[in-house]
Amino acid sequence: MATYCLTVARLQLALGQGARRMHVSAAFSAKAKVSMSRFETTSYVNYEKLQSNIDIVRKRLNRPLTLSEKIVYGHLDDPHNQDIDRGRTYLRLRPDRVAMQDATAQMAMLQFISSGLPRVAVPSTIHCDHLIEAATGGPEDLAKAKDVNLEVYNFLASAGAKYGVGFWKPGSGIIHQIILENYAYPGVLLIGTDSHTPNGGGLGSICIGVGGADAVDVMAGIPWELKCPNVIGVKLTGSLSGWTSPKDVILKVAGILTVKGGTGAIVEYHGPGVDSISCTGMATICNMGAEIGATTSVFPYNHRMKTYLEKTGRGDIAALSDEFSHLLVPDEGCVYDQVIELNLDELKPHINGPFTPDLCHPVSEIGAVAKKNDWPLEVKVGLIGSCTNSSYEDMGRAASLAKQALDKGLKCKAQFTVTPGSEQIRATIERDGYSKILEDVGGVVLANACGPCIGQWDRRDVKKGEKNTIVTSFNRNFTARNDANPATHAFVTSPEIVVAMAIAGTLDFDPERDYLTSASGEKFMLEPPCGDELPARDFDPGQDTYQQPPPDGSSLRVDVNPQSNRLQLLEPFDRWNGGDLEDLQVLIKVKGKCTTDHISAAGPWLKFRGHLDNISNNMLIGAVNIDNDGINSIKNQLTGELGGVPDVARHYKANGLSWVVVGDDNYGEGSSREHAALEPRHLGGLAIIVKSFARIHETNLKKQGMLPLTFSNPDDYDKIRPDSKISIKGLKGFTPGTPLTGVVKHCDGSTDSLQLNHTFNETQIEWFQAGSALNRMKAMQ
Repeated sequence: MATYCLTVARLQLALGQGARRMHVSAAFSAKAKVSMSRFETTSYVNYEKLQSNIDIVRKRLNRPLTLSEKIVYGHLDDPHNQDIDRGRTYLRLRPDRVAMQDATAQMAMLQFISSGLPRVAVPSTIHCDHLIEAATGGPEDLAKAKDVNLEVYNFLASAGAKYGVGFWKPGSGIIHQIILENYAYPGVLLIGTDSHTPNGGGLGSICIGVGGADAVDVMAGIPWELKCPNVIGVKLTGSLSGWTSPKDVILKVAGILTVKGGTGAIVEYHGPGVDSISCTGMATICNMGAEIGATTSVFPYNHRMKTYLEKTGRGDIAALSDEFSHLLVPDEGCVYDQVIELNLDELKPHINGPFTPDLCHPVSEIGAVAKKNDWPLEVKVGLIGSCTNSSYEDMGRAASLAKQALDKGLKCKAQFTVTPGSEQIRATIERDGYSKILEDVGGVVLANACGPCIGQWDRRDVKKGEKNTIVTSFNRNFTARNDANPATHAFVTSPEIVVAMAIAGTLDFDPERDYLTSASGEKFMLEPPCGDELPARDFDPGQDTYQQPPPDGSSLRVDVNPQSNRLQLLEPFDRWNGGDLEDLQVLIKVKGKCTTDHISAAGPWLKFRGHLDNISNNMLIGAVNIDNDGINSIKNQLTGELGGVPDVARHYKANGLSWVVVGDDNYGEGSSREHAALEPRHLGGLAIIVKSFARIHETNLKKQGMLPLTFSNPDDYDKIRPDSKISIKGLKGFTPGTPLTGVVKHCDGSTDSLQLNHTFNETQIEWFQAGSALNRMKAMQ
């Protein structure tokens, strides 16, 4: 049988290579100013400082360090005196840079403007990727987005110019792919206002998703706080081969750890199996690590990363990484808090879902499981790309399967979309013929943007409420996330499996076992996918979509129209009144899973991300009310009438009634969007009481002056009724480690007293007392 491994040489394309990536390379020492690419505002690769801090900490702790610890502790603000205890203490860190996507950058920049500071203190960038709706195809959708979002893009571009933030224009690509191509490097500490920022761990970076207020701290030059993470080790042995892909590693790990098993931890991959995975494959694994609640994920520096750095115009950084490679791998004998072992020789293709990214199935078993659970077998749409799986290698392997189908006279039975991760990927796969193959098999190439992965999808083939199945190479598949249809069964898997199922048109197709029928009636099996890890002729950078900020933007103006429905300047939240919180009305008692998608939906709501009052109209509209199993239907305790959650919250606020939300486990999992914390605060909420929190959301709530509290006894959740009122006692003596007390008053006159735990440290208590972290920052100036 023929081998379908699409390389540029085999395709024999006579296309012009296009403009080569320009790169400023100069001799530099271990502490050197490096131009990361032609797009870069200056940054520093400072391995000498990293070495110094690591030496100080290693001497203090007197033990071998994991890679995660080396990079994190290597960025301590005060390595001599910092209290270091994994899982307990809060670290004060100095990240190297900040990245923001356009949906979260709006609020982050509005907060930075409110701080009164003249310019960012660390290299920072804005990336326009979230506001482009997928409808007909890349060029048309991009043109429409530029028109519809002109006000927002102009705001972000002008704010970036004034305050020294680089601006990646719409069409440039997805933030995480741009970071990997330009800004990530081994040993860097980067924070980004998106939960999938850990993508950079594929290049040996510690990249952590945060809310906008955290980004403001770093841009303001303030040490950034992070609870000292535990470290989960994933030891990889064997080698990837055949149909098994890097995506299968994280799909399997998600099945083991679940959506909350990584909370408070960095997942560190190690072992001999690492070398069988490409750099971009490692990035895929780290990207989806967000779905297990991990702080971030990381791989040790190796030759795969070196080659990727060289191919993306950063050979000087690769040489420096080689010189300091001892800093970029774990110490021998280091100890992990938990160890998972995976033999890649035995790992099979997997597919996870529906409705949660940790429901893990081998592809060979999904058909039987789907039939048992009455999940639709027909695949309506297959979607590849996104920040998780849009590398050159991903596209090449997908094209190798599409070429086999075309050679047999077949096209996809399902609808099929392709999302390039960046302009560089788009230009390169177009030059090398992959795009044409994917289009010929039935694919529609979408804009270089997030698109359907974050709900920016004008889907027309099914009606809302119609039960259907889609398969994607995305990272997240919460209810209604991709298309706003709660009846859509979304499954996440590798691009290769997506293509195979799109060709077959059914969820129960196992390419390792099942046959397809060619146009001539011949039975055949797809051969395992293959493709080049990196382009033989280097990357084509495509169009220049970067705006460099001027050296001095102090004379520039950033105007926000008071009548705008897209942008709104922020007003400071009220300070704590100095007393206990009395008689907070339960707004909603949430039943079951409540992600940030449930709290602050994306999709069409993204257009209001810069306008706090308007975006607040989506607060908790996806959460399930335990009182009636309804969505966006709660009882207004002042009127006795049913209403939408935001409407009732506004009514309570207008009548001077503060309120509280009660929730279940892992509340706020998913996206880093701080709007899920800003909206409750804006509409009069003061506390969120749940069984447990996802890391980013808990921090975001603290940043906005709210009280995220957990039941000391999770069974106390059952003691609270939808019409209860809760007083929170002990705030005058609010101190780290000391629980608060919740007094629950029921309508029948009975009461319950509950112990409520918190994770506030002294600085975070000051945020609460000031009304928000931003209020505290301004008071300190």
